[in-house]
Amino acid sequence: MHRPVDLARAHGLSAQAIRNYERAGVIPPARRTESGYRIYTDDHVSALSAYIGLLPGYGYEAAGTIMRAVLRGDLDAALAAIGAAHVQLQRDRETLARVASAAHALTSRKTDKHLSVGTLAHQLGVTPATLRKWEHAGILAPAREQGARVYSPDDVRDAELAHLLRRGGYRLDHIATVIEQVRAAGGPGPLAASIEQWRERITARGRAMLTGAARLSGHLDRA
Repeated sequence: MHRPVDLARAHGLSAQAIRNYERAGVIPPARRTESGYRIYTDDHVSALSAYIGLLPGYGYEAAGTIMRAVLRGDLDAALAAIGAAHVQLQRDRETLARVASAAHALTSRKTDKHLSVGTLAHQLGVTPATLRKWEHAGILAPAREQGARVYSPDDVRDAELAHLLRRGGYRLDHIATVIEQVRAAGGPGPLAASIEQWRERITARGRAMLTGAARLSGHLDRA
């Protein structure tokens, strides 16, 4: 038998966090003593270890979905959530590959095209409002002709880079920094560094998924 504080200490958590996890349904409900105190068993220890193990790779939402499905005996739903997370990770890898292969061309090519906001938005598959949001974030700085935005070849390049990096999960402030570095350096070096950091994060997430899945498998073996 274990107290909430016993489970909490094993993971550097508070006893309240354990009660919150129970309330959220990611560990089984505890038995109560006659005086109302919670009592946890080794099954709770195992479930908590599985949930904590899932968090780094799958995140709170998916980890919660997985554990709640497991605890209600719906293994198919749990495996579906795991599969969806791995599909997303593979999509991220594919996006990274596209960005990496396009990076040098995007940062070095020059054209003589000047585009309107509508044309550039259509070319990227975004809305004009998105381009204005990027402008507000300091990513784009188009000129004005009779009050209308006009995007130079460098602006188009920056917009393409921003689009690729957003698909990779980068925040606007980080993208603004990368593009400013690209402009200042006159080459793809800063983008290459960002791509490498992105690759490292994807690799770390993939390894964390393996660890989480192993802990979950250990918990399932107890059933």
